[in-house]
Amino acid sequence: MKFAQSLCLDGKEIGLGKPIFIVAEIGINHNGSLELAKKTILAAKESGADSVKFQNYKTEDFIIDRAMTHTFTNKGASIEMGQYDMFKKYELKDEQIIILKKFCDDHNIIFHSTPTSEHGIELLKRLQVPILKNGSDFLTHKEILMAMAKSQLPTVLSTGMAKIQEIESAVEIFKKYNNDKLILLHCTSSYPCPANKINLKKIKTLNTTFGTLSGFSDHSEGIYAAVSSVHYGAVWIEKHFTIDRNLEGPDHSFSLDPKDMKLLCSNIRNAEKAIGEDSLGYEDIEINSRQQFTLKCFAKKDIAIGEKFSMQNVCFARSNIDNSIPASMINILEKLQSQKNFKQNEIIIF
Repeated sequence: MKFAQSLCLDGKEIGLGKPIFIVAEIGINHNGSLELAKKTILAAKESGADSVKFQNYKTEDFIIDRAMTHTFTNKGASIEMGQYDMFKKYELKDEQIIILKKFCDDHNIIFHSTPTSEHGIELLKRLQVPILKNGSDFLTHKEILMAMAKSQLPTVLSTGMAKIQEIESAVEIFKKYNNDKLILLHCTSSYPCPANKINLKKIKTLNTTFGTLSGFSDHSEGIYAAVSSVHYGAVWIEKHFTIDRNLEGPDHSFSLDPKDMKLLCSNIRNAEKAIGEDSLGYEDIEINSRQQFTLKCFAKKDIAIGEKFSMQNVCFARSNIDNSIPASMINILEKLQSQKNFKQNEIIIF
């Protein structure tokens, strides 16, 4: 089975040569507040994002050992917190997910989310969410992958922390259930990720190895990596987003704020324009420059009638005279004899 090379989500086409799909990953940056979540959605929309992503998880789906902790930076301080308590604090109820989906619909921005159970997938299906997202930690969760594949919805799989065999196994599940609408995201699961561990080349490797569309889930600081990923074939770029990097919580410090998200979106749009075409030759906007800046042949010294042209008596300089001899024709000119007298620095015209 071959995977689709283009998808359409609520009228937005995704694929090589199409506008890159930009996701503001709100995740748990709503801090458990619907009011803050709505403000963040509006800020993402204003910044130019195509979609916002939340997480409709149940903490018990992935944390049993309540002794596990997580260390993060908040307001410049290192904080250690129990994982169960931390995720439980930011857990969204089904009713809140429903409210947020409707809010996004009302404000014309695509809503999607990362579920951690079949119940969560069914909720998203009922809400007619156009795409599912699976987090890197659930890449090896067979039941979730099967439920996503069976849904026949387009699905995005993050591949952080994964061995190639684990990516292969996940992809095979989608093949088994004939779901060809798959996007694999390269990411490095380190928060924040240092520059020398980003490895943008993996974006193209995912595409060539598995034949799927590929993209980038960026956990680095700043926007340079996300913008650079455009030139490695990313069709989907997601970046953590917050309304204020100084808010309390584990993800705010390495997320983009509205100002930087707007800068990211505008830079991505310019970067994709800059890719352009691969055919060689000058652009139409260079016609005037060619006329003004192309080097032409001039007499380096006085040239007499019958004298042969050569590099000893010809030099090159700019001229906008149409019928002058371009420097690129010196090889032809060297085979000819002058039919008139030329003064030093005079342009050579036949």
